[in-house]
Amino acid sequence: MWIVRLALARPYTFIVLALAIILLTPVVLLRTPTDIFPEINIPVVSIAWTYGGLSPLEMEQRVTSTIERGATTMVNDIEHLESQSLPGMSIIKLYFQPRANISTALAQTAAATETMMRWLPPGATPPLVIIYSASTVPVIQIGLTSDSMSEQQLFDFGTTFLRPQLTTVPGAAIPWPYGGKQRFISVDIDSAALQAKGLSPVDIVNAMNSQNLILPTGTAKLGQLEYNVEMNGSPRTVAELNDLPVKTTNGSTIYMKEVAHVRDGFAPQTNIVRANGQRGVILSILKTGGTSTLEVVSRVKEILKYYSSALPEGLHLTTFFDQSLFVRAAIQGVIREALIAACLTAVMILLFLGNWKSTLIIAISIPLSILVSVIALSALGETINIMTLGGLALAVGILVDDATVEIENINRNLAMGKETMQAILDGAQQIAVPAFVSTICICIVFIPMFFLSGVAKFLFVPLAEAVIFAMLASYFWSRTIVPTLAMYLLSSEDEYHTEEHIGENMGFFRRYQHGFERRFEAFREGYRRALMTALHHPWLFIP
Repeated sequence: MWIVRLALARPYTFIVLALAIILLTPVVLLRTPTDIFPEINIPVVSIAWTYGGLSPLEMEQRVTSTIERGATTMVNDIEHLESQSLPGMSIIKLYFQPRANISTALAQTAAATETMMRWLPPGATPPLVIIYSASTVPVIQIGLTSDSMSEQQLFDFGTTFLRPQLTTVPGAAIPWPYGGKQRFISVDIDSAALQAKGLSPVDIVNAMNSQNLILPTGTAKLGQLEYNVEMNGSPRTVAELNDLPVKTTNGSTIYMKEVAHVRDGFAPQTNIVRANGQRGVILSILKTGGTSTLEVVSRVKEILKYYSSALPEGLHLTTFFDQSLFVRAAIQGVIREALIAACLTAVMILLFLGNWKSTLIIAISIPLSILVSVIALSALGETINIMTLGGLALAVGILVDDATVEIENINRNLAMGKETMQAILDGAQQIAVPAFVSTICICIVFIPMFFLSGVAKFLFVPLAEAVIFAMLASYFWSRTIVPTLAMYLLSSEDEYHTEEHIGENMGFFRRYQHGFERRFEAFREGYRRALMTALHHPWLFIP
């Protein structure tokens, strides 16, 4: 009751508060990420080991099992782990507890892999450690095709030019391109010539490693000038690699071109990308962390448009997949349904209350409650997604209760001939406890969602928070802004008395309201008689 008296004593305070909420909401919406689903923060660290030549069984026995034992010993907060052994490759995924410090987990994982290097087969190289979560999903895919460029050139262009530009987008992660041919300098050995010269493939490997060197040689100062001194130890072209000496026997030098052929080639293709039947390359851009899908896609498109003039002639960039379209469609659908529900609610209030001023007060309190919930969700780090918007749409039909009950009770007290201030105080006091208990009961229904675990928790907790915040805000506004607006807009003269307007022409809403009141009074009288009958003859209903 004290808050109602405070609102009536200082009306401008709560009016300014409502205006501040309205002005603050656009700023909050611009800073809040937008996505199709809430962020599913289940951190995962993936460790990728490579050791060429080992079968999956050997990889499992010599690499995977060793890393699993070491990781579970030296890394904290592991919920479970998964591993997969492939030919020459081992993939180990460490799933951490939802509340684990992922920075600490990543540091411990990297340190553990360095420590476990001594237990692995000789020549093992450090692994690739990648961190991601369930929210790390592709948001846009860009295809590169050309009528004049080869698959190798497309792959090189996407890797060396396009990919570095797109990595500057905040919240974007770009893995290695799919399709195309990765450039390799290949050495094709002539086995017959090698045997005739008395050489082995090891001699070819040693020759390539020892002759293809870049060594620091310093500078030479001649007079006033200082020159960089370079050693002719590394060929500048692929063709010059064929002239490298392999071995000298009895004063005769055997060159690379005599026993092998060095060419500019590519690694064996393991995947192929086709766009409209034409081979090409595809770049997938992933969204990481709590960034906005719409913002990531927008920035990527801006960069592609900016560098479109610098693309080679004949290169075509095509968008194969754009999740922002689905995000916008989903969010617009939820917003549209919420607006329809709000409009229908306002129409029903107008039809049943028959007073546009009362309808206006209720229509103002509903969006204010929604805006408060949006600000609270943003403050807690939630995103704008179909779950939070769905919770707000669900709450629209419930939010009307507090304000409607308050306004209806104020109108009832005004119809009794009370002054406006007294009618507001009496009306608010009479329904204070029932309205509060009703609001708390609705909020309690959503409390069990906070005890969910796994993916369900990340999906449904934002929905529960949206409804709870909106309901609490609705009760707050029903005790503050609703009495304040009622003080300015409502009075005892606004009450319509049918007996004073007999014979006058009435508008549609007034006729509907008059008919509704007449039928409702008849229904209430019938219910009263039925209840009296039940009380006087309980044996009819209680055996």
